[in-house]
Amino acid sequence: MNKVSSYFKDSYQELLEKVTWPTWGQLQQSTVIVLVATILIMVCVGVMDGASAMVLKFVYSFFKA
Repeated sequence: MNKVSSYFKDSYQELLEKVTWPTWGQLQQSTVIVLVATILIMVCVGVMDGASAMVLKFVYSFFKA
């Protein structure tokens, strides 16, 4: 049990003294970067989905009875 309490004390101490937390400006900048990247990936996936749907419709049109 002593090891467990020591672990939590050390973890808490590390969070207070050794971890460098981002400033508010850095946090906002990182958030904007993540949002822009997410939107770009979403658009790319949407375009690929639409293109593959069109190709599949074209291929399936050959097999219609």
